[in-house]
Amino acid sequence: MFMGEYHHSIDNKGRIIVPSKFRDELGDMFIITRGLDQCLFGYPVSEWALIEEKLKGLPLTKKDARAFTRFFFSGATESELDKQGRINIPAPLLQYGKLEKECVILGVSNRIEIWSKQIWEDYFTQSEESFAEIAENMIGFDI
Repeated sequence: MFMGEYHHSIDNKGRIIVPSKFRDELGDMFIITRGLDQCLFGYPVSEWALIEEKLKGLPLTKKDARAFTRFFFSGATESELDKQGRINIPAPLLQYGKLEKECVILGVSNRIEIWSKQIWEDYFTQSEESFAEIAENMIGFDI
């Protein structure tokens, strides 16, 4: 399971260090794709396979299902850790996440998320203000 918040920088070649606590669970090869809320999602290959199966089951006749599947898979790319524990993020994903220099890498259960530091801080501040309301809305999920 991934958890925690780590701050790192992207170098001028689009590389970022993956926190050492995440490396073993991610494995040498993992998948990065566009996530929600303007961040990137990173999945171990085994977890990606489960998600892929679920998305394959979405009805092709539903416009939202097609749109989501296109969005999610068209941004996906295999990523490998180099000897320094870095990954290279492709330009389209850097643009989508507005990743420039300072970034935040989060562990979120079955995935990691890579955020622009500024976008994460803005998102966190907004969410923090309504956290009690968000928690209340989670009651139906038995949390």
